[in-house]
Amino acid sequence: MELFPIHLLFIVVLMNRYILGPFLRRVRGRSIDQVDEAYRPRVAIVIPLFNEGQGIFQAVRSLLEQDYPRELLQIVVVDDCSKDDSYAWAMKAAEGHPNVLVMRNPENLGKRKGINRGVKAAVDAEIIVSVDSDVIVDRAAVRHLVRRFTHSRIAAVGGRTYVTNRHQNWLTRMVEIKFHFAQQWLKDLERSFRQVMCLSGCLTAYRRDVLLELEPILEARSIAGVPIKYGEDRFLTRQIVKHDYETVYTLDAFCFTAAPATLAGYFSQQLRWRRSNLVDLLGGLSHAWRLHPVITIHYVSQLALLLAYPVVIVHNVLTGEFLDILAFHFLVIGLLGIIYRLETRHLPEERRVHGACFLPMALLMPVTYALFTPLALLTLDSGSWETRGSPSAAPSPVANRGELPTDPAGEGSP
Repeated sequence: MELFPIHLLFIVVLMNRYILGPFLRRVRGRSIDQVDEAYRPRVAIVIPLFNEGQGIFQAVRSLLEQDYPRELLQIVVVDDCSKDDSYAWAMKAAEGHPNVLVMRNPENLGKRKGINRGVKAAVDAEIIVSVDSDVIVDRAAVRHLVRRFTHSRIAAVGGRTYVTNRHQNWLTRMVEIKFHFAQQWLKDLERSFRQVMCLSGCLTAYRRDVLLELEPILEARSIAGVPIKYGEDRFLTRQIVKHDYETVYTLDAFCFTAAPATLAGYFSQQLRWRRSNLVDLLGGLSHAWRLHPVITIHYVSQLALLLAYPVVIVHNVLTGEFLDILAFHFLVIGLLGIIYRLETRHLPEERRVHGACFLPMALLMPVTYALFTPLALLTLDSGSWETRGSPSAAPSPVANRGELPTDPAGEGSP
């Protein structure tokens, strides 16, 4: 098999992610991260909830401590018929706080429809901040998100996520480095043109009127008539860009979450994300030409590589050349580990891991691509939340506060 086209795709994606993107970020500087300190809209924080247990109590309490005028802030929790005691914990968190509204869906509707219901309930809000139920949000996050809405065409502003359990085992150490590059580097190209194609559901702010404008599209999302309940953050971001709005990403607003600590949890997450990537990259082909030309090239090359890469892996296994491609992976991953070590050398030991912890990715990446890409293609109509099947303890707010970085923007850019 002639692999030159695959190598070319790899080079294009690699150049965009690790060379052109960071270069544009450094050249354009503050012009891509402007702020409006005077902007103080009414804000509603919407939290879709499903089987989070006591974690929702901690999440709501962290949001009540936001460094934002209390009279301008509302918290709306929408429970999607949790099977555990999540609703009770949400009600307990709301006790004594009239600005906290807890709702419960009449039936399991999925995360996106739960968020839509919360948006409709927040009738006085101008900005909606979407937060996952398993995160702890830094107290300055809402303020940093809001101040990035510098003009009316900016419809969404996303923040970053820190891993709290980075030192738990080899897998969480690897994920820590993966998160670093995903947030410090991989969004730079899209940030430079204000066309960030995926803003995380963990922490993103939206203009409420834009969400209401797009509601019919979001509610009708399906494949072959089957409602799709995963990848809602990527789908929503793409729809915002498709309708000629701008999307922005900032490092100053951040939250904390625990990474999967088992291979089963990690593989489940990767399969879910792979489905989301495929559905929206394929769905976006119809209007990719409307993006900035640089973003269009990057968009199409990512999809082409995502589809072709598993074929290359399987071909190398069948021809006995897998060790060659594995060695190439170790070379690239090892280089990224060195870059991570250099970029985090100023941080205390508890805030970073050793760069060599990224090396397992050299094996996991080809394995997950070869197995999960075809599996994702065969299960695109999955209708499950697929985020959690049982209650899980959220990271302790106290522990997270002890990990607050003194200069999040100075670590480099996700």
